[in-house]
Amino acid sequence: MAKGRRNRFDPNSNDDPLSAAINQRDRSTMEMVRAALEHKQVMLAYQPVMQSHGGVAFYEGLIRVLDETGRIIPAREFITVIEETEMGRIIDCLALEKGMRALRQNPNLRLSINMSARSIGYGRWKKVLERNLRTDPTLGERLILEITESSAMLVPELVISFMGELQSQGVCFALDDFGAGYTSFRYLRDFYFDMIKIDGQFVRGVANNPDNQVLLQALVSIAQHFDMFTVAEFVENEDDATFLAQNGIDCLQGYFFGAPTVRPPWSESSDQLRASA
Repeated sequence: MAKGRRNRFDPNSNDDPLSAAINQRDRSTMEMVRAALEHKQVMLAYQPVMQSHGGVAFYEGLIRVLDETGRIIPAREFITVIEETEMGRIIDCLALEKGMRALRQNPNLRLSINMSARSIGYGRWKKVLERNLRTDPTLGERLILEITESSAMLVPELVISFMGELQSQGVCFALDDFGAGYTSFRYLRDFYFDMIKIDGQFVRGVANNPDNQVLLQALVSIAQHFDMFTVAEFVENEDDATFLAQNGIDCLQGYFFGAPTVRPPWSESSDQLRASA
C-alpha cells in the first residue's frame, strides 16, 4: 500500500459497498415500477377510515403495483424512489383515474387519494381531474386529496392557490403525515386544509406512552384551533383506539379496523349481483 493511503470505509462515498447496494436496490425498484406501468399492473387498495364513535367516514385509495411474480407491492416500498421522477407523476395520474372511476361507479362512496404537490402542474393529472369534475360535478363533493407535508412544503404558495380553486368545487384536502417534521406553522395558518392525518409515530402505543400522549394532544389542539378535522393513522389496537376517541380525534385508520384490500366491500357486492343475474 502506498504511503499515506488508507483503505477506510467512507459512508459518503458513492464507491462504498453500502452506497452501491442502495443504488442497486433503487435501480431494481425503478425497473419493477416501470415494468408494472408498461403492463398496466397497477391498482388501488382500499382502507376504511372510521368515525371515532362508529361507522365508516370514508375510504383511502392506496396505490399498489404488481411485481414480476404477481405479488402486490405497497406504495411504501417504492414511492420514495420514484416520487421525483416522471414515474411518480404517472403513478399519481393512475391513482386519480382509478379513484375517480370508483367514485363514479359507487354514488355512496367517499374516497381519499394520495398525490404529490409535484403533480399540481402536471398536465395529464390536471386533465384527469378537470375532465371528471366537468363530467360529474358531484364527484368533487366525495373526493379528498391527500398531500404529504414534505411535498406541500416544496411549493406552498402553489398548493394554497390550488386548494382554493378546488375547494370551491367541493373537493376536500388532507395534510398527510402531520407532525412528521416538515410543516412551517406560518404556512399551516395559510393552507386551510380541511383535515390533518396525524403521523403514525405519535399514534402507535399512545395509550401507554405519556410522551406521545402530550404530543398528540398538542397536535389535536393545533388542528382544532384551525378548525381542521383530525384522523389518526396506524391505529393497531383497542386501547389506542379508545384513548384517541376520548381525546378529541375525529377519525381512526389502521389495521385494528381493517387492512387495505384490493377487494373492497362494493366490489364483492357487484360480483354477487353478476353471479345471481
